[in-house]
Amino acid sequence: MKKFIYTILLALLMAPNFIQAQEAAGAVGSISSYPVVYKYDEQVTWYFDMSASTFAENEDLYLWMWSPSEPDAGNWENSSDFAKLKYEGNKVWSFTLTPTVYFSQTPDQIAASAGFWFRLKNKNGSKQSDVANVAYTDFSSFYTANELIRSYPTKPTIDKPVSILFNSNLKDGFNGVPSVHFHSGLNNWAVLQEYQAWIPEVSEKTKLKDLGNGFYRMDLIPQEYYNTEPGFVMENITFLFVAKDWTTNSGDQIIYAGEYIPPPPPVFGFFPLQISQRDFLGMSRKNNEPGVNKLIYTINAGSKVISGEFAGGTAEIKGFVNLVSELNGIPGLTEIHVLVKDNKDKTISDTTIPLKTLDK
Repeated sequence: MKKFIYTILLALLMAPNFIQAQEAAGAVGSISSYPVVYKYDEQVTWYFDMSASTFAENEDLYLWMWSPSEPDAGNWENSSDFAKLKYEGNKVWSFTLTPTVYFSQTPDQIAASAGFWFRLKNKNGSKQSDVANVAYTDFSSFYTANELIRSYPTKPTIDKPVSILFNSNLKDGFNGVPSVHFHSGLNNWAVLQEYQAWIPEVSEKTKLKDLGNGFYRMDLIPQEYYNTEPGFVMENITFLFVAKDWTTNSGDQIIYAGEYIPPPPPVFGFFPLQISQRDFLGMSRKNNEPGVNKLIYTINAGSKVISGEFAGGTAEIKGFVNLVSELNGIPGLTEIHVLVKDNKDKTISDTTIPLKTLDK
């Protein structure tokens, strides 16, 4: 608890709000990593979902970290190139690092720290995210658990990474083998990715990472690894861990998939359902796609053109247009034409709305 409080206080002190006014870009969304579990001296890629933030697509973002250490210290107003993130699309950015190298600390020092605390920011620091933390999954208990395999997560989904650990010490014949491979399929071997030792690229693709002392790890994203068709429903991963020369194997193993729940479809609407030129026209879009954070509207009302935009996030974008003032002094309007697009230039609505006639 002391570490946590210290880290939050340090975050507030280190945020240079007292130096210059800054734009708050919003909270950091979901954070994931590939591989899912890793040691501090292994290379890992962190993924940051910023779809609910005000950062623009393709905007150059930089990582500002102060725990376990502060690699880019003193450069808030001009972030170093080594701290620059890679844009992955759909307002997701990534950063690849080896923690011990990036923070110039030993695994024990990192483990004893308050964790991975950071903000995401633009180059000159005029725009920044909220304080956030990359969670770390300690999998060291597997080494003494006497378990043959363990999956992170326990119930993987087809579109997210999974790490599968293997303790070869619990199976005869693996001691001293040059490599261990993943001979596997989806849904009881219906979709195959066999280990084929005579094909170099397949041999490499199916090779487990050697963690030392008879422990291994396989990392994959099922839909990419098995090249499944869109809409494929993964029920399980069936597999064997096999020695390079097939002299021994783990026996048949199975990991059951978690339920994949597709996101609800976007819903757009105007409100109220009946309006006059003396009303406010509301519009709302819920369940927005990743990266969609604006509704951009153009209203044609006779000779008058009204344009503007509303900002929001994945959950909802909502706003009102003041027709009372915008259409003041324009007589005899019976309808308006409203074109609404998102910030990716996709047409959301292109419609004509009748206007109620008001008594004079």
